[in-house]
Amino acid sequence: MGRDRYRIHEPTAPHFLTCTVLKWLPLFAQPANAKILLDSLTYLQNQGRLTLYGYVILENHCHLLAAAADLGQTIASFKSFTAGQIIQRLTERQSPLLELLAFHKARHKVDRDHQVWQEGSHPEQIQGEAMMRQKLEYMHHNPVARGYVDDPVHWRYSSARNYAGQAGLITVETRWL
Repeated sequence: MGRDRYRIHEPTAPHFLTCTVLKWLPLFAQPANAKILLDSLTYLQNQGRLTLYGYVILENHCHLLAAAADLGQTIASFKSFTAGQIIQRLTERQSPLLELLAFHKARHKVDRDHQVWQEGSHPEQIQGEAMMRQKLEYMHHNPVARGYVDDPVHWRYSSARNYAGQAGLITVETRWL
C-alpha cells in the first residue's frame, strides 16, 4: 500500500487529514494552544483559502475534513504558522514542553530549534457521501471513544455541534453534497 495512499492527487477535492503533535505530546490540553488552531482555521476560511467541512481537536492531534485550491500548501502553511504561534506562547510562559519539542525534533530540521508537528498529514481523498459521513462520524466520536465525553456535541473542540444545528466554536460548511 505504501506512501502513495497518503498523497493529494486532486488538491481541490475534500480530504480527511490528521495533524499529529510530535511524540503525541498533549499540547492541546491547554485551551490557548487549541485556540491557535481554531483561529488559524478561521483565518484561512475568511481568506477563501480553505473550505472546512469538519474538525476535531484532541490533546495531541487534530483531524480535518477540508478542501482548498492547493490543499497540500495550505495545510503546510497552517502547520508552520500554528507551530510558530505555539512555540512563541510556550516560550513566553517558559513551558517545559519546549525542551521536549527541542529534544524530539527531527535531526534534519536544522533550520529551527523546536518541532511541533510530525511530518505529513496522511490525506485521504473523500470518495463520496458515504465516506464523508464515515469520516465525520469517526472524527466526532473520537472524544467519546477516548472516554472524554458521552456525547460528541459535548466536546467543544469539534464540529459535532455544527452538524447538530448548534453553534460551534468556528464555522464549518455542512452542505457538501
